[in-house]
Amino acid sequence: MSEASVRAGEAGDLLLAGVIDYSTGPALRKDGQALIKASKAQAVVVDCSAVQKSSSVGLALLLAFMRDAVELGKSLSIRAMPQDMREIAEVSELTEILGVH
Repeated sequence: MSEASVRAGEAGDLLLAGVIDYSTGPALRKDGQALIKASKAQAVVVDCSAVQKSSSVGLALLLAFMRDAVELGKSLSIRAMPQDMREIAEVSELTEILGVH
């Protein structure tokens, strides 16, 4: 079984860690949504530096977090996107939406 987590960091950051796939995605979605809602920061940063591996579920999760932030009038950016997530974003033509350069 895969392990992953999302938790609040400093200044509104969300710290995403572990293996993101179909088995971890639903819990991460629920937990991340609650953290974004609870955050007092207007600019939320999702730090992906501790993500070990991700399927396309990881990108779907980031897009859902972006939608949650927008609905609450907050901005969301992504830091340290792992190479496997970046490659899926490029193939899916999501780099611009996700702010990946």
